[in-house]
Amino acid sequence: MTHSRGKTLGLGLMLLGMVSPQLQANTSDEDELLALYGDTEMISIATGSLQSITKAPAVATVINADDIREMGASELDQVLETVPGLHVARSALGYNPIYTFRGIRSNYNPQVLLLINGIPISSLYNGDRGLIWGGMPVNAIERIEVIRGPGSALYGADAFAGVINITTLSGSDITQNEFGVRAGSYDTQDAWGKLAGEWHDFTLGMIVEFHQTDGQHELIGSDLQSGLDALAGTSASNAPGAVSLSRENLDIRLDIVKDNWQFRSGLQRRRNWGNGAGVAEALDPDNRWKSDRFNADLTYHNANFSDFWDLQAQISYFDTSTEAENDMHIFPAGSDLTLIGLGGVYPEGLIGNPESFERHTRANITASYTRLEKHHIRGGIGYVFSDLYKVRETKNFGPDPITGEQLPPGSPVVDVSDTPYVYLQEGNRENTYIYLQDIWHLADDWELTAGLRYDDYSDFGNTTNPRVALVWSSSRKLTTKLLYGKAFRAPAFAETRAINNPVVLGNPDLDPETLSSYELAFDYRATERLRFSLNLFHYDWRDIIKFTADASGNTKTANNAGSQTGKGLELDLDWRINDLWQVKANYAWQDSVDEATDRRTSQVPGSQAYLAANWTLSDRVQLHGQLNWVMSREREALDTRDSIDDYATLDLTLNYRDDNNAWGGSIMLRNLTDTDAREPSDWSNPVAAIPDDLPLEGRNIYAQIYFKF
Repeated sequence: MTHSRGKTLGLGLMLLGMVSPQLQANTSDEDELLALYGDTEMISIATGSLQSITKAPAVATVINADDIREMGASELDQVLETVPGLHVARSALGYNPIYTFRGIRSNYNPQVLLLINGIPISSLYNGDRGLIWGGMPVNAIERIEVIRGPGSALYGADAFAGVINITTLSGSDITQNEFGVRAGSYDTQDAWGKLAGEWHDFTLGMIVEFHQTDGQHELIGSDLQSGLDALAGTSASNAPGAVSLSRENLDIRLDIVKDNWQFRSGLQRRRNWGNGAGVAEALDPDNRWKSDRFNADLTYHNANFSDFWDLQAQISYFDTSTEAENDMHIFPAGSDLTLIGLGGVYPEGLIGNPESFERHTRANITASYTRLEKHHIRGGIGYVFSDLYKVRETKNFGPDPITGEQLPPGSPVVDVSDTPYVYLQEGNRENTYIYLQDIWHLADDWELTAGLRYDDYSDFGNTTNPRVALVWSSSRKLTTKLLYGKAFRAPAFAETRAINNPVVLGNPDLDPETLSSYELAFDYRATERLRFSLNLFHYDWRDIIKFTADASGNTKTANNAGSQTGKGLELDLDWRINDLWQVKANYAWQDSVDEATDRRTSQVPGSQAYLAANWTLSDRVQLHGQLNWVMSREREALDTRDSIDDYATLDLTLNYRDDNNAWGGSIMLRNLTDTDAREPSDWSNPVAAIPDDLPLEGRNIYAQIYFKF
């Protein structure tokens, strides 16, 4: 650990130490429900109010902190891969996660809405979690709720293919202070601390998490530069070479509660971020990126505001950046780029450093009314101001900002920020919305949920998205759900404002993508210990935004140019065989079709399966094993490579804790059989830039220990 890293971590832990270890939890109505039913049996993301997952008007999964500990997960994506119908694919750029729901996939993944404590963390630039995502550790997570299917009637833009809500620990959740460390493969070193206490009438909680790794070392045998070398007679490529996945993350979260008020803030600091297989699928082992993501929110919630009213008001702020720590080599030193129209040999490589800075401010008021018999009415209004307020770029190609003439190969890096030659236009977006929802108890066994949300955007107009859900308690053990919903995905600024890019250009006249979804779901509780669920779905995805070739043939411009339909099923099993054994299993099958080619959608799993067994050897020791299969992925229409191989990975976790739960530890073995698992790389006619696909990590091992006090 360097001096600066140690200083930063030490400061965070010192701040933790200022909080008293004595804690008396303030119990809310939601806490009481969770205590009564168990937190994996309740969900709030489906309607905005806590309710039984069996009767929730959505197909949903809940994973709590105990589940995460049992499976030995240290990072969010390891948890999400266990959700039925959700596959965590990988992008070549930084190996960023692509959360693929039911065959809906795109490289930047803006069709999935990720919430932290109910607040979106989407970027304006690409509509995703940010290019410098760098993962999210799990020690601060209290529970994860996942909805498969649309959620725009409640959450608006990008709640499209699915919604993921991460609830972080509050002070009342931390019943014992905790400090832990973890180490393992790829020179990975982690540390975390959790502290909580009371000060006057305030309940306080703070969590610090530090993560450092060199990243996996799997090799890329050939990249885009390899192909250019073969044509130009050069030898500039860094392939064969390892993917660049170094990370240095610091996450700090603070929670303060007093009466009906709650203040939360968080910092996600990313440094030394390696860019995976390269921004242009040409290996760049030296480039590093950084990002700072800061969020804060203040919430007033009074469940008994008056006799029949539950009122919540909230303001929040989110600030995020994408910054270069050193030069990004789009192509390496010695590249001859004549064949792609960039005019010759670049002795220092083709260098480009695009940077962006955003801030998002939100305000909303939500109210629930229960005076009407058999109706639970919920409504809300809100305003969002999102501002991509600064764009910076340095590069050694394109027009000279002084002369306007093209920079010749070999030119030094110049700063084109605040000139007409920067890669992206700065700008902002305003969104005003209103929504209304009614949960109508038609009869003892029937419940109808109907909702509607209207959004007005300053840059592309308005959109209205309804939902209807009929839930029938068919018997004491069986619940049947019939669901319909519409959703939209707002165009990202990279699709509307990109300029001066040698490859892709934005289009300010884009319409939002739309989705209509139909689902039939069955939830069967055979016994208190055995649960089955079956979900059938069909969707229609329209106005897909794609970059299509321009008449010149040299560039592509964003257009609403695609459509896709999909259907499938998801099976889920949770069986607590006895006090010693629990088995969880799920299987998902989907058939999605690109209507332009009348072919199955490329790169997405046609089927996937998951099997986990948890064996309680004693009060102190648990052994958890899980198998994950990913199957039936198709190549793109013109791709002439062999079929994408299926893969199955096996993970084992051994957990120990002492009788008093004062300390514990785990040993985690991932990909125990050292399976050669790969995610598909894109096809670039006439060849793939990375012919052998993107290798995932091989066998790896970690050990951790924690102490509670």
